Amino acid sequence: MKSAASKQPWTREEKKILSGLDRPARIQDFLDGIPYSTEPVYRCPRSVLRDRQAHCYDGAVFAAAALRRLGYPPVVVNMMAERDDEHLVAVFREDGHWGAVAKSNTTGLRFREPVYRSLRELLMSYFEQYFNVEGLRSLRSYLRPFDLTAMDHLNWMTDDAAMDVIAARLDRRRRLPLVSEHMVRRLSLVDKRSFEAGFMGSDWAGLYKPDEHKDP
Repeated sequence: MKSAASKQPWTREEKKILSGLDRPARIQDFLDGIPYSTEPVYRCPRSVLRDRQAHCYDGAVFAAAALRRLGYPPVVVNMMAERDDEHLVAVFREDGHWGAVAKSNTTGLRFREPVYRSLRELLMSYFEQYFNVEGLRSLRSYLRPFDLTAMDHLNWMTDDAAMDVIAARLDRRRRLPLVSEHMVRRLSLVDKRSFEAGFMGSDWAGLYKPDEHKDP
């Protein structure tokens, strides 16, 4: 289902760039064509256009804004992991089937064609390619989808200050499991070829290092 486009203003130059992102795959192409940000800062969609860089959070919010211009609701979903970074994606539906657009520092956690019959099926498509630098398949759960129209009063598409508020609201969403503890205990490590393919072209500085996040 598609929604009315936002009335938040874009400049003429921004509209020119956004007008070329006329389908979800082209939004993904734009995100793939800019560097992955390893900076500990959030960028709203306007800042992503200006700075030409983004990490997964910035990228998903940007994708939600770009999808909104095409008439889709600006919905994001946060996937939660063990000993790894969480991962935010913008989701959309075509003919009742789910797809996703995302910015990632790894090869496998990006675009999904709208062929998945349910949100859970879409998110589970990320499972095999969601692994950390130890080779652990790390995806465990997800947070309930969040429609960013609820944040319109903060001008989230054009104001960096809104990004912290969105992050806080996401953290309060109800968590839903994707795999059970029994399943987790039986997981094998990722094979060498898949591991190398998954991190091909990654900026190592932006990857989650479990040893750096040990409890004191």
